[in-house]
Parts: sequence; structure tokens; C-alpha cells
Amino acid sequence: MTLNDWFNKGVTAQDYIEAMEENKEILLSIYHNYQVSVDAHKRLLPLADKGIKAIVLTADWCGDAMVNVPIFQRLAQNVLMDVRFLIRDENLELMDQYLTNGRARSIPVIVFFDREGNELGKWGPRAKAVEAIVAEWKKELPESGTDEYKQAFTKTFIPRMHQLFKKKDTWNIIEEDMLETMTNINN
Repeated sequence: MTLNDWFNKGVTAQDYIEAMEENKEILLSIYHNYQVSVDAHKRLLPLADKGIKAIVLTADWCGDAMVNVPIFQRLAQNVLMDVRFLIRDENLELMDQYLTNGRARSIPVIVFFDREGNELGKWGPRAKAVEAIVAEWKKELPESGTDEYKQAFTKTFIPRMHQLFKKKDTWNIIEEDMLETMTNINN
């Protein structure tokens, strides 16, 4: 299938959000509280009339998606970019073309393409600076695969991530990282 075919298979942001069973309130809170910066608006203007589309591979259970999706949606709306959402586990053929480090089905992944379906760029699953923070926190966890790991991951790591994702400073970091990708697709 082409990117245009995948796009046509996808759902709108409204349909994706309405179907969410997890993290919906947090995603909507970020969406309603995040404002596109003046700098981002200026940098994105050249994309407004290019017919660029995007596919977002995601899932409502994903903590990274609950923060990245609303920020991306605001940026995309700013330039009237047409966006469709696909659930990762229902679209593995596409997802497996965008594995993180060649092996992980990490999400969200945002694929940008032109009217003809030619890929222009990809973003995800996390802003580089956020990934650096998360990598440091993961070093503090017990050995993976143990009961101690599972308990620490659930009781400490996940709540810490949720707190990070609620901070406006984190939103600014994500915005800048997404802008880097989005402005490069126009060059």
C-alpha cells in the first residue's frame, strides 16, 4: 500500500480521540492548554500551501502519545495540514517500516508525505531531549524482566513520566523537536 492508501484508511483526530479509552483526559488537557508559539507559527507558515499530509501511528495506552499527539495536532492545524490516525497494532505492516532502532514498535510515529504519496520525513517517537531524560531515569530501574523492575516501572517510572509530560517546559521541548522535522520537510 502507498502512503496515500494508508492515509485513506486512517481516521480523523476527532474520531481517534472520541474512540480513546485510556489517557483521553490528559491528552485533551494538553491539547486545550498548549499554545503554538509565535516562533513556531512563523516557521510553519511556508508549509501552509504545500499539500503536505501526515499519518500518525499511535495508541491510546501510550504515554508518549498522550503528550506528543495534541502538540502535533495543534502544529498541524496551524498550517491546515491534513492528518489521519492509525492504531499501531492494527497496522503493523506500516508500523514495521518505522521501527525505532530497527526493532521497537515505539509510538507515536508521524510520517509526512506530499500529494503524490512521496515520503518527506518522519518524527517520533519522542523528542531527543525528552528521550535523554527518560534514558537517565531508566538507568535507575532494577534489572529488566524482574518483579522489582515491574513494580518500580509501574509505581515510580510511569508517574514520573506523567509528571514530565504535564509540564509546559516539556511541551516547548517537544514543539521545538517537531518543528525541526517539519521545517526540514519543506527544504
